[in-house]
This record gives sequence, C-alpha cells and structure tokens, in this order.
Amino acid sequence: MRNALAAVLLLMVGLLGGAAAALAVTPTAVVVEDRAGVLDQNTLLPAVRATEFYQPTKVAIYTYNGTAADNLNEEVLRFARAEHPEWISPDGQKWADGLFIFALDPVGRHVGTYMGEDRKVSPEQREDIQNASKELFRDAQWTDGTIAGVRRGAELINQPWYRSTAFVASAWLTVTAAACGAAAWLIVRWRTRVSCRKELARGDASYANVSMDLQVTELNASTIPESSRYGSTVLEKHRTFMNRYNTATELSNQVHALSRRDLGRRPNLKLIRNYADAAAELDVLDDVIADTNALLNRGASWPAAWDHQLAPFRRDLNGLEEMLSQRRAEGSSATAAALRSFRDESRSDLERWSSELADGSISPETALDRLRDARTRLSDLLKHHAETVIGAYARNEKEAGLMRKDMESAQAETKTRYGRSYEPSILGTVYPSYYFFSVPSFNSGFSTGVSSVSSARGGGATTGYGSSGGSFSGSGSSSGF
Repeated sequence: MRNALAAVLLLMVGLLGGAAAALAVTPTAVVVEDRAGVLDQNTLLPAVRATEFYQPTKVAIYTYNGTAADNLNEEVLRFARAEHPEWISPDGQKWADGLFIFALDPVGRHVGTYMGEDRKVSPEQREDIQNASKELFRDAQWTDGTIAGVRRGAELINQPWYRSTAFVASAWLTVTAAACGAAAWLIVRWRTRVSCRKELARGDASYANVSMDLQVTELNASTIPESSRYGSTVLEKHRTFMNRYNTATELSNQVHALSRRDLGRRPNLKLIRNYADAAAELDVLDDVIADTNALLNRGASWPAAWDHQLAPFRRDLNGLEEMLSQRRAEGSSATAAALRSFRDESRSDLERWSSELADGSISPETALDRLRDARTRLSDLLKHHAETVIGAYARNEKEAGLMRKDMESAQAETKTRYGRSYEPSILGTVYPSYYFFSVPSFNSGFSTGVSSVSSARGGGATTGYGSSGGSFSGSGSSSGF
C-alpha cells in the first residue's frame, strides 16, 4: 500500500509540475465594453492581462444594465452582432474561435460566459466559472467578481486532462479509498461517542434537578389558583408531569445500561437525545410551575418570577438594533422606525408595570395580559418589517414566497431551537410555540430566506439565445446571482 501510494504521488507531482508550466499564455487581447459603468478598468485590465490561459485566448468583457426578466445570452449576441461582429464565427452560427466572453448585468443580476468552439467547456464548468464570481457580485464588487470569473475561466478552458478534477480525484481515491473509509468509520464512531456523552450529561443534569425538586414541584402545583386563566393552563401541563417523569426514569435506566461500545452507535445517540430532551423539558416545566405559584400568589420570590417572564421580551427588545443594523435589514425603513419606537416605549412600560405590580395597582393576571399584548404587538411589527425586507430583496413573487415560507418556518421551529415544545415562561407554556415572533426567529428566517433565494437564482442556467438568436448555437450560458 505504501509503495503504491508513493508511486501515485510521484506520478502526480510530475504531471502537475508539467501542468504548471502549461498555464502560461496571457490573453492575446482584452476588450472591455463596460456599458453598465460599474468596472474599475485601472484594476481590471492589469489583472486580466496578467491572467494565464492554457492556449492563446482573446478575452471580451461586456456589461449592461438590464432587468431580472432579460435573457443575457440574447443580449450578448445582439450586442456582438451590432458592435463586434468579429466575436462571431464566419458562418454566423458560433462564437469565434479563440474567444472567451464574460458578461455581467448588475441590475438584472445575471452573469454569463461564452466561448468559441475551440475554447468551450462543459455546462458544469461554465457554471463553475459563473459561480466563482457570484459571492463578490452579491456584494456589488463588480470588478473583483469579474476578475475572479475570468481567472476561473482561464483555469478551466482547454484544461489538460491531467489537471482535471476527475483525474486528480481518481488518482487519490484509487490509493486511499480503503484508508479513508476506515478513518471515516472511526471518526463517525468517535464523534457519536462524544455526542452521546454530551447528551447524557445534559440529560443527567436536568433529571437530577427534577428529581431533587419533585416534592417542591408538587407543593407548588397544589397552591396554584385554578381560577386563574394562566394558572389553570399550567396545571393542565402539570397533570401529566408524573407520567412524563416516569417515562424519563425509564429512559434514564435504558441509557445508563449502555456500554462504552454502545455509545459509538448512531441509534443509541437518538435514544440518549430523547432522554435528554425529556428531562430538559421537565426541568423547565417545574421552574414554570414554581414561577406561576410565586407570581399568582405573590409569594416571597414573586419579583424573580416576574423577571423570568420579562426576560424573553427584554432579549427581543435588546436585540432589535443589532437586527436592524445588518446588511439588507432595511434599517432606515418606516417599519424599522416603528420597531425602534416600540422598543423605547416598551422599556418604559416594563418599568411601570413592575412598579404597579409591586404596589398592588395591578394584579399578576393583568401584568401577564399586558406582557402578552406587548409581545403580540412586537410580533406584528416584526411581520410588517419582514414584508419590508422581503420586498427589498426579492425580485418577484416567487422569491418573495420562498422568503415568507422560511420566515414562517423559523417562527414555528421553537422546539428545534430550545429542545422543547414551548418557551420557558408562563406565556410560553400557555400559548403555542408559534404564537410569538421573536427577534432570533426573524434573524434565522431572514438569513435562511436569503440563502434560499440566492440558491434559486444561481441554480438555473439559461442556454438559449431567445427569439432573436435564430439558429445561433454558440457555446455559452448565463445564470442569476
């Protein structure tokens, strides 16, 4: 095995060394038609002129301001026919030999690559060239993105077979497949064992807390007023508490019977996570029961219990500015201003409610009602702002729909985020997990939505030249970013 590996490595060094020498032909000419006016030619031209191709290649760069609905392929062909007929083959059906065209529409947000028949690459490689520029283009770095695309094109156009990804990968895989397979198996086992131990520790900590406080939890539940709307709902949760505790006990017995070897098996990781989640949910519920009893009965610890109820709302208020300052967050919009105004007003309200609760001016029920209404209002404002950022980022209703779906999914994923089906508070226990829209959920949903739209934009390549292209069939395509 070692001799074979050494032989392959020696062969690859020799081949790749020769390939490095092959990549040494700078463009025969560089033509820049920056009709969009977005390129810094003082930076672009030296970089492109210094780019090394495998074969003598003419590089043409064309930009124009179109729309999202435009077919960039058709526009490039139209421009070439009108302004640069030398870019087209003598028979008018292909791109000229020795030519590489890189095209950009910064307004319609399309990028395209086109080659003569002796310079054409596979559809996958065309996509690779376009993708090399997209992250930079998404940040409006038009010059750097163009340079990145041209350089990637130089790496792939007329690439020798021994420089191809397939060859390099095959050479490595032939020698190392067995070793990698064994290593991967060991790594998976090790990672599974580490995860099992981590989840087991999480479950044991929660289970110990619940077990230690079991009698106190029962005592707290026995004095929660059933006449309270909040108290009665929490008591409904408590009625299944002992059954769930018994289930957690059974799971605890099962997971602690596992051997060290068993901890390396994936099915057992799921079992241990079930135990940890069950224990963690009970640990939170007994805290909520204690807070409900203390707050509704104005027990000695009611101020701490009230602070626990305010904590999720305060976190949202404190996180608004960071959320609004992010790129693409439309922080200067009217909906952003409404959120900031609400934040300032709510901070004053929280102080006033706490003071009124302390002097008996309002009941705990009223305080919780006000908190619920405030969080509902914040949820509505976040949804309005979501429409603002979606409207600013999405180009059409299809993209807007993708983003709305991701926003809605983020709002409903409380169990995924917390490891339980409700927020650790009285309101979070009384109302379903999707009732309130939080700032973390907004951030998560918006980030996922942007990623979904970006993937959709970059995922579909356009290869035709439109109705005006006629029988033209030159090698090339375009895609969105």
